[in-house]
Amino acid sequence: MRDIVVFTGSAHPALARSICNELRVPLSHADITRFSNDCLQVQLQANCRQRDVYVVQPLVPPTQEHLMELLLMLDAARGASAAQVNAVIPHFAYARSDKKDASRISIAGRLVADMLTTAGADRVLTMTLHAPQVHGFFSVPVDHLTAIGELADHFRDHDLSDTVVVSPDLGNAKTATLFARLLGLPVAAGSKQRLADDRVVIDSIVGDVTGKNVIVLDDEIVTGGSIVELLDRLAEEGCRRISVACTHGLFTGKAVPRLSTHPSIAEVVTTDTVPAPEDWPGLQVRTVSRLFAEAINRIHAGESVSSLFDGVDPAHATPHPQLPL
Repeated sequence: MRDIVVFTGSAHPALARSICNELRVPLSHADITRFSNDCLQVQLQANCRQRDVYVVQPLVPPTQEHLMELLLMLDAARGASAAQVNAVIPHFAYARSDKKDASRISIAGRLVADMLTTAGADRVLTMTLHAPQVHGFFSVPVDHLTAIGELADHFRDHDLSDTVVVSPDLGNAKTATLFARLLGLPVAAGSKQRLADDRVVIDSIVGDVTGKNVIVLDDEIVTGGSIVELLDRLAEEGCRRISVACTHGLFTGKAVPRLSTHPSIAEVVTTDTVPAPEDWPGLQVRTVSRLFAEAINRIHAGESVSSLFDGVDPAHATPHPQLPL
């Protein structure tokens, strides 16, 4: 079997090292140079010829900088005669731009997908796309992982009596329902209207949350505006202990002070698909390095990746008596 070679850019080297530790392969070095005219150059410092190359790079701020690094590394691997070039993108930022919802705008999710394949990606490995239809923007195979099993494991040793899972919006309600089934809990959702990138209104809660403990589940948290708006509605319903969980904890802008000091929040749980903020010691971070390493192993061996999530499928979950499967 061909060797695995793993590279990373500057976006999240700690996650790349953790994945390599799980794979028991070294993290190969890539030199990233910036010229005086601000152009970047990438040189891969390991032999790629007839090897399977994996480039680990989440698209996190500065997003355009990290995207360009990723494109250059993919192109360098292809030019170095790699047998297969795999883009491992734990967080695909442009998944939010998945449709033309205003005149004369770019569908950036599709454009970035085209750029990645043009640069040399033969396959993409990612996690929890904000809009699942972005999967279809790629003309190469995409393995789409989920972290809800990992997040559910965090709560299994909690007292979950009188607890309900709440999605901030109806668009994420399907994932929240799956998460709730894993824990044997009922589910509710907020009715959200987005007024601007960092401004939303949640005018009601669909489902019974009155006087309950709550686990708020979202795919990603950026500024925290949606979460704070939801907490105001939950407070009006007399909710008690509130936990917040998400896959991608970007926490930009005022998110850290908003959430870390909010009196209604008992804990915030996220994963390491993106770097955790250094000024939030109380943040609970679950690693997804094992999931990515196992997926890479299975891709390399030509085995099923979807079977990784047999226990996360609703058919394998413990149903709540109020939730018919």
